Amino acid sequence: MGIAKPGRIRRTHGEEFKVELVNAAREPGVSISGIALANGINPNLLRRWMRERGVTAPSLRRLDEPKMAVVPASEFVPVTIMQSSPAMVDIRIEARRGDAVVKVDWPVTAAGECAGWLRDWLK
Repeated sequence: MGIAKPGRIRRTHGEEFKVELVNAAREPGVSISGIALANGINPNLLRRWMRERGVTAPSLRRLDEPKMAVVPASEFVPVTIMQSSPAMVDIRIEARRGDAVVKVDWPVTAAGECAGWLRDWLK
């Protein structure tokens, strides 16, 4: 007794369906793969339909979006830190274990004591 292998069924899609998906894929910032998968087809098939109709895939980056400068990793990048009064800055710790939540606010002026307390608490 042999196992019967089911035959392949080739699906066909109407021109209206193809044009609708190609038009949706033209929009800037859309995912061609996302459109294809949401409509039950392989992304490569949608790309082929686009190519057959002379449509190129849009860039994922919007045209009006500013381009970021690329800085080599070895170069120093200055960072501005806002100065604030030490009394206004707190150390905030939130620890969760199961349903229990412990929240602690500690003045930054006593950071050393906070570190000691936290070290003892975590033992």
